[in-house]
Amino acid sequence: MSGATDTPVADTPVADAARGNWVDRWAPAPLRPYLRLARLDRPIGSWLLLLPCWWSTALAAVAADQPYPSPRLLALFAVGAIAMRGAGCTWNDILDRDIDRKVARTRSRPIASGEVSVPAAFAFLVLQALIGLAVLLSLPRFAVVTGLASLGVVAVYPLMKRITSVPQLTLGIAFSWGALMGWASVFETISDPALLLFAGCVAWVFAYDTIYAHQDREDDAIVGVRSTALLFGRRSRLAVGLCYTVVVLLIGAAILSVPAAGVFSMLGLAGFALHLRWQVRSLDIDDSARCLALFKSNRDAGLILFAGLALDSILPHALGPLLP
Repeated sequence: MSGATDTPVADTPVADAARGNWVDRWAPAPLRPYLRLARLDRPIGSWLLLLPCWWSTALAAVAADQPYPSPRLLALFAVGAIAMRGAGCTWNDILDRDIDRKVARTRSRPIASGEVSVPAAFAFLVLQALIGLAVLLSLPRFAVVTGLASLGVVAVYPLMKRITSVPQLTLGIAFSWGALMGWASVFETISDPALLLFAGCVAWVFAYDTIYAHQDREDDAIVGVRSTALLFGRRSRLAVGLCYTVVVLLIGAAILSVPAAGVFSMLGLAGFALHLRWQVRSLDIDDSARCLALFKSNRDAGLILFAGLALDSILPHALGPLLP
């Protein structure tokens, strides 16, 4: 894939990637701009896309009385999350290349900086989308149709900050689709627990991306794009706290709607809720580094919930012979 110009552009790490990440240190130099374009130097987005898939798979395993969440599904969702997050970011950067050049945090992105041309980015987008499609076609037919239904939301998300003050809502729908996919893959239908989990995930994404957006609120105001960080302003802590409360209530309702769910799911939810409470109490919207750290910490919050759901599937079967 060719660069954006005939003159080589210096190999430039992206501003908001962790220093010394594996892409900057170990990846072959010609591949680095594309790996950065796919955000492989910043894996948090893949984690946040993946976790609703894993929650849904684990909750479905509890409902189906499976001895553990399907390793095959967990692995497929992991590959799919990496590929589709990369494709989504590539599409976002193609559409936002002019805006990205005007924002301090994003002007070093590969397309905005000139390291990757738009045609090369489109080719890379197709490659990632084909990997995602291969994963999708490995799922049951109902799950395939469910997954395809998300493509419209994914396609329009990068445009929403131009026309609405709540683009985080569209992102929430896109990033929460996995909450339907795990359930659809196990049961080949979508029922109340999956819908409640999906709604909770939308509120979760809405809240954590509001925290994330505070890194750019000044540049966004200058450039003229919108976000919930600008909408809520000094009321952001209250807004995030209310959203996180809704998240816990909805996911709790999803767990309670599965009769087989037990104490470990609720303990996982309790740990998840305590982590979200810590985020709210720690939030300082004027500290960009703090906002980024709190945003990234949602991976740990999500893994706590996943562990509880998975243990509710695993332990009753593992300990069953020992119980009276």
